[in-house]
Amino acid sequence: MENVTIRQFTADDRDWLVDQHGRLYAQTEGFDDSFGLLVGDILDAFIAEHDPELERGWIAEEDGTRLGSIFCVRLSETKAKLRLFLLVPQARGKGLGKRLLETCMGFAKDRGYQGMQLWTHESHKAACALYKAHDWQLESTKPVHSFGQDLVEQSWSYRF
Repeated sequence: MENVTIRQFTADDRDWLVDQHGRLYAQTEGFDDSFGLLVGDILDAFIAEHDPELERGWIAEEDGTRLGSIFCVRLSETKAKLRLFLLVPQARGKGLGKRLLETCMGFAKDRGYQGMQLWTHESHKAACALYKAHDWQLESTKPVHSFGQDLVEQSWSYRF
């Protein structure tokens, strides 16, 4: 992972990111096609409307092969939202998730946000452990039926 770079997301990354989210979550958690569609909608809105001074996406890659992503989007004047945090299986457990998370959090802090929030599922154990290790607070949990599965949604927050 020493040759991994983290660069800004571009519109050319959109289809790869939709495909990876859809395929990986279908394989690992049994999600239906609605998840990939949601990711596509999120990315389309980001591409069309984001403020590059206050919002950013990143892609991790090694030798031209994409390995993961993370996004920081504006929720309010004082709060940002972490979105679309993903690592392909071969990139996990090597510190890249930590690098992506710290890149996103550093950007948010540098832009003057006072805090961040995110939404995830309880089943994402490694990501949740990473959030906890970086002093994020679990705010709430709620059982839901989403993407064709019974899940437990989690909301996390962080204050700078």
